[in-house]
Amino acid sequence: MTGLPVTEAVARARAEGVLDRLPMFDRITPNGVAWADGRTVDADVILWATGFRAAIDHLAPLKLREPGGGIRVEGTRATHDERIHLVGYGPSASTIGANRAGRAAVRGIMRLLERERRTESEPVAVGG
Repeated sequence: MTGLPVTEAVARARAEGVLDRLPMFDRITPNGVAWADGRTVDADVILWATGFRAAIDHLAPLKLREPGGGIRVEGTRATHDERIHLVGYGPSASTIGANRAGRAAVRGIMRLLERERRTESEPVAVGG
């Protein structure tokens, strides 16, 4: 943890157990993320807030880059993998754009998770 000031919202989220800050992971796995010590965390969505100087080399195994080197996005969502959102990358790379993009990313992620929940809860027909 750094010595940076913590907002009231962050302090409340930590106290309620909904925010648990972990160190940067070492790699992305098919089910989430992993660290060199063997610890893993399953993740439905990875929301990568890239900032103005996008450091995205760790995403190379996902093969998201286009021939020119960039990652094609629609809004904040990587076009090659709807689970990956890059807030602050491409068209959302501005102070004003990042705020809007963050809200748009959350809406998109919520739609994705809701669609997955509906798919998982649908009855499976067993034929005969």
